[in-house]
Amino acid sequence: MKIAASTPSRLCLFGEHLDYHSLEVITMAIDLRFNADISLRTDGRVIIRIKDESIDTLNQKNDYLSYEKFEYDLTKELIYENSRDYFKSCFNVIKKRGYDISCGFDIKMDSDIPIGKGMCSSSTMIVVLIKSILEAINADAKDDISSIAQMGYEAEVAEFNEPGGKMDHMASAYGGICRFDFANIETPVMEKLDTLPTGGFILFDSLQRKDTIKVLATARKPVEKAVKILGVQSLRDVSLEGINKSDLPEELKVPTTAALRNYAILKQFAKRHAKGDLTPDEFGELLYEHHCILRDGLGISTPAIEEILDTALENGALGGKLNGTGGGGCCYIFAHKKDLAKIKEAVEDKGYPARIIRTDYGVRIDGRTE
Repeated sequence: MKIAASTPSRLCLFGEHLDYHSLEVITMAIDLRFNADISLRTDGRVIIRIKDESIDTLNQKNDYLSYEKFEYDLTKELIYENSRDYFKSCFNVIKKRGYDISCGFDIKMDSDIPIGKGMCSSSTMIVVLIKSILEAINADAKDDISSIAQMGYEAEVAEFNEPGGKMDHMASAYGGICRFDFANIETPVMEKLDTLPTGGFILFDSLQRKDTIKVLATARKPVEKAVKILGVQSLRDVSLEGINKSDLPEELKVPTTAALRNYAILKQFAKRHAKGDLTPDEFGELLYEHHCILRDGLGISTPAIEEILDTALENGALGGKLNGTGGGGCCYIFAHKKDLAKIKEAVEDKGYPARIIRTDYGVRIDGRTE
């Protein structure tokens, strides 16, 4: 039996750096996907071939079929050898759920998601691997999207005590346009949203890799420290007025204020979206306002990202923002569909890869051969 599965990358529309503060995010799954082909073995061995991580740029093809190879023995304990030993952590998390996966697997993984660019390539890799394994052993959780997302979070974040949230795993697993409420981080609430204002998106690659863990820690720790000093449960219990009147030092007040302002933008979008009267221009303005707060309040934009967004805005984009943790990576814009080609060409002329993107489905089985 051979199973083909895939899962999408995502845009964070609103709520960047808010999921791990028990707030909310709004995401859109896009048609860049991580693919896995898996078949069973009988010797307890796992052989994984995955597209070489040096093929890391938007639109870059694996023309020479370059793969890295990893091998494991499932009949033995899988011990982590580094802080991002994600293949082993996927198997360990599934084992902890009580599933017998000692049979062994042949797995081939490909992706058109840029690596190290804020497009959740590692999260999607983990989500599709977990989905594939569960399907291959016909586990009862194979169609439980919530469980797959949770296992993905455990395999990437909890197993290594890293400073990330659940947004990427849930956005990839569920697909579409979603609003996630992390008031209870253990059991987030998901709401599917309908279509966005009329227009289209272009994704751009700044050609800058980023240190996701470093940026996450830089953006997260000051806000967590501020919450602790203020003696409240979470940012939900803090107001902008309260922050302004507080005695917090500037290095804590600025990023905490930025987080609250971005949360206010998210709620403004959600309210207008529910009423159905948000225009494309207003949607674009909210996206760019969100970006400016991330840039000025958290300091996570870069000159390359600013050049891309400035060029796009000059050529008709209605708005846009960095995507993911920031500090490099990808960004995107929203525009009227008639202007997409012109904007794409103008930014590509600056040397940055670009791709028009669309909303896509969540984690799924694409084929099965008995």
